[in-house]
Amino acid sequence: MDLVLWRHCEAAPGVPDEARPLTPRGVAQAKAMATWLAQRLPQDCRILVSAALRAQQTARALGRDFETTADVGTATTVQTLLDAAGWPDAGEDVLVVGHQPTLGEVASLLLEGEASGRSVGTGAVLWLSSARDGSADLKVAIAPAPG
Repeated sequence: MDLVLWRHCEAAPGVPDEARPLTPRGVAQAKAMATWLAQRLPQDCRILVSAALRAQQTARALGRDFETTADVGTATTVQTLLDAAGWPDAGEDVLVVGHQPTLGEVASLLLEGEASGRSVGTGAVLWLSSARDGSADLKVAIAPAPG
């Protein structure tokens, strides 16, 4: 299976955290990354999205149906996210639109064997493919163009 981790795009500061919207730059980032993803994601890819407004707005740019779940939200854990995605044995590819630090911890656990503080920038995508030993291979790491 492939696990695609997409960090929400640039969001405005504010309180409450869950209600922070994308900035105009974040909207542009979401459109650009959604265009890139749309050309590469399988049509049957399962999409899991945090309930936070900024993640919802990021995911909507893709123009596909998705599931909103706390299992990939701001308070999730690495194991909860992996369980929600069905890693590594799901019969389908999964795209997760979520948050730091969890996305970075998931990536570092699968790539390096330890859930360390790998940085995933706003709007960035890490595309991982399951390896036979339960770890992952990095297929793509891409960030939206600055600006």
